[in-house]
Amino acid sequence: MGRWEPDARGRLAKAATALYAEQGFEQTTVAEIAARAGLTERTFFRHFADKREVLFYGLEMMRDLLVRAVADAPASATAMDAVGAAFQAAGSMLQQNPERVRLRDAIVSANADLRERELIKLAAFAAAVAGALRDRGTPEPAASLAAETGVAVFKVAFARWVREPGQPDLPGIFGELMEELRGVLVVGRPGAETHRRADVNAALAGP
Repeated sequence: MGRWEPDARGRLAKAATALYAEQGFEQTTVAEIAARAGLTERTFFRHFADKREVLFYGLEMMRDLLVRAVADAPASATAMDAVGAAFQAAGSMLQQNPERVRLRDAIVSANADLRERELIKLAAFAAAVAGALRDRGTPEPAASLAAETGVAVFKVAFARWVREPGQPDLPGIFGELMEELRGVLVVGRPGAETHRRADVNAALAGP
């Protein structure tokens, strides 16, 4: 079996995720993944560089989604508005298959090397979003500040969503946290809210 089997990548990913959950990432071999999928090890390595890559192969798709959402934001949108739209789009994509996403998160969270790889992935997202903002005319450091802020808020939103399996609205959680962030940035003194919000909006709006 194997060379021309349909949806080989999807079958391998499903088999790998199931095995990682059953017996642990470190204990699972490529041979076992291929056997579970009914394919060969050679087929596995045509689709994935190693068994870690099974958990991260969607990076390019997510990064492209974020960049496209920033680029497609209205010209009148501030940098944070564009970033917010991008990560809400990412949230909508993730919640299309919540069981798989939550299972993947549990696997990654249980392994130090995978957690490090996840951080690298998030850094790549921030860099891509910052680049998209610069392409829109947002200068530095505002572009990087907005991108890094979006990643930080999304991490908190994602963690909350993962902990609450009955909660389907990841984009909504992200939106609520963005509003909370605006409150955090307000200094508690008379008149400070208006000035601080104006300062933050000006810094992140770009030209």
